[in-house]
Amino acid sequence: MKSLPQISEAEFEVMKIIWKHAPISTNEITEKLTQTTKWSPKTIQTLIKRLVTKGALSYEKQSRVFVYTPLIEEKEYIGQESHSFLERYYDGDITAMLSAYIEDAKLSESEIDTLRSLLAKGSKDQGKNL
Repeated sequence: MKSLPQISEAEFEVMKIIWKHAPISTNEITEKLTQTTKWSPKTIQTLIKRLVTKGALSYEKQSRVFVYTPLIEEKEYIGQESHSFLERYYDGDITAMLSAYIEDAKLSESEIDTLRSLLAKGSKDQGKNL
């Protein structure tokens, strides 16, 4: 797995907008984020610039407007962050993580049923690869 840039929580909020709407202009990003945050347009522009510097975004100038496109995939980034979380807090043991959630009643019966279904599907798929 290639190493992806470290993105702060604020930068991640910007990335979510860009992943959903790319290619997207600075003004469109600002408009969407000012509806859901209390950030000023200047703050949003700073976050965008940081993401470009980190290699998470590319941009193209179209007449007088900058249009941004992600250089990293959302699924890939979330996968990396999930793995990092699991390693950091549960020493990579997903069973320990799920046990903690189940014991603390943080998973509903519906979520547990979904997990059972995913595990059953996963074991069937792995059986095909043997």
